[in-house]
This record gives sequence, C-alpha cells and structure tokens, in this order.
Amino acid sequence: MSTITIEALTKRYSRVTALDQLTVDVPEGVCGLVGANGAGKSTLIKILLGLSTPTAGRASVLGYDIASHGPEIRQLVGYMPEHDCLPPDVSAAEFVMHMARISGLPTGAARERTADTLRHVGLMEERYRRMGGYSTGMKQRVKLAQALVHDPKLVFLDEPTNGLDPVGRDEMLDLIRRIHTKFGISVLVTSHLLGELERTSDHVIIIDGGRLLKSRSTGELTSQTHTLILEVLDPAGGADAADRAQASLEASGLGVRRAGELMYVPATDESTFDSIRDTVAHAGLGLVRLQRDRHHIAEIFAENTPEGSQDHVVTG
Repeated sequence: MSTITIEALTKRYSRVTALDQLTVDVPEGVCGLVGANGAGKSTLIKILLGLSTPTAGRASVLGYDIASHGPEIRQLVGYMPEHDCLPPDVSAAEFVMHMARISGLPTGAARERTADTLRHVGLMEERYRRMGGYSTGMKQRVKLAQALVHDPKLVFLDEPTNGLDPVGRDEMLDLIRRIHTKFGISVLVTSHLLGELERTSDHVIIIDGGRLLKSRSTGELTSQTHTLILEVLDPAGGADAADRAQASLEASGLGVRRAGELMYVPATDESTFDSIRDTVAHAGLGLVRLQRDRHHIAEIFAENTPEGSQDHVVTG
C-alpha cells in the first residue's frame, strides 16, 4: 500500500526546475529519498506538506490531495526540517509539549506524550535544559521528538543526520528504524549519503535534477551479484597470502580482481566455490571469507547519472 502517490509533479522557479515530471509511489515502511544536494528532495517534501504549490502535476498523502487538503495532511504527518530552527531560550520539554498542544493534544495528553517521546529519543535526562546549550546531536533529537509527539501516521525526515559525527549518525539511524518497527509509523527520510539509506530503508527512491532514476526495494537494489569476495590468510604467518592466492587462482583459469587484501572472482556457477576452496587449500592457505558480493546503491546511482554529477554524492 502506498502512503504517497505522485503523478507528473513539476516545480519550476525562474531559472531552475526543482522537480521535473516526477511520478512515483512511496510505500509503507521506511522509504529513503536519495539524491545529491539540489536534487529536489526538500522541495518535494514542502510540496507534499502543502507548504509550496507545484507548477504542474498532482500528489496525495495518506489518501489526501495536497492541493485541497493541506491542513488534514499536516495533522497526520510529522516533519523534521533539515535546518536548525529551535528557540535557544526554552527547554526541550517546553518546546515539544508546545508542539504537541499545537497539534491538538489536551494538556495532560501532551505532557504524557512529551515525556514518552523525549525518552524514546534519549533526551529524558536533559529535557529541562535550555536548547541553546545543546549539541548538534541533541538538537537533532529534539527535532525528531517534535515530529513524533502527536503520534503521526507518517513522518518526513529531511537530512536527519546532518552535522552529526559517526556515532551520532549511527544512533540517529537506529532511532529512525525503530520509528517504524516499534511504533508502526511510516517514514520518508531524505539523505545525500547513500550508505545511510542502504542500511536503514525498506525502499529507496533515487532522484537527480528533479527526475526519477530508480524506485526499488532495498533488497532489489542491493541484490547479490555473480562475483565472489575472497579473503585468505597464511597459517604460517606469511605476509604474501593474497599474492600467492591470486597467482594460484589465475593459474587455475579463474579471473581475479584485487582491492588490497580482498579478491573478487567471477562466479560462472556454484562449482566456482569448490574451485576456489580447492585452489586456496592446495596453495597452503586458509579461507577467511568466501561470499557473494552485493550491489550498492551508489553503483545504481552512478549508472544512471550523467558523467560528473555523481561527484556530489557521498557514499557514506
């Protein structure tokens, strides 16, 4: 079932086309919207929220048409903006409760939901501190909390890991995943970091220049290839194990591509596994790893992007 349906959606500014005849369905679950900076991701979210009017085309969110039911959509959807927009002189508890009240929750329910949501995002102990003294990671968690506090059916998260260090990024990705698995809320999350969406999303939509490149389940996009990854070691402690393995495999008629200590061998059929195993054993080496390689979203993006434009995409 689709949470969002988009048909030929176009948004033109005086000198820029942000969205160009975009047609795609967004399924339930965690859906990643990936593209380089300037690809049209934030523009699309603003249009879906009814905050910006498209030049052409139509879309619906949770069954509501964006052109005529903006208030109904915003009542059912949570939104975490990309940029810092938090008032520095109030606490997280005050701010999130205020947002809950604005969403229509009575005072008692708003207070309870605020406590539960701040606990979920890991800010319970810091909830009474003024947000002006918060770190970037804490501010991102507050923005996530206010998007969730009214118990929406769907949340839009615009670059939620922006500005976070690797640890903070991992923690935020875990939180995003739990939004759906624990609370049943569907998520549309944007990012220019391909690796993030690969590990977080059930489905990935790839856009570039406002146009659709791919819309597939993450499993399809990262399906197994016909290439085997091989890593070996020398039980005697020799440092040339990969060199010896490569030479032996090539002498056996197997093609080998090296990337440091890893070797990539084309697999014509299942017998390739046996050939590699026997060749490595005959060379007196041990197997550390022998498995099928998988596609990465970065490869799909590169295949469908004009030369040079993928340079702006960080693969994470």
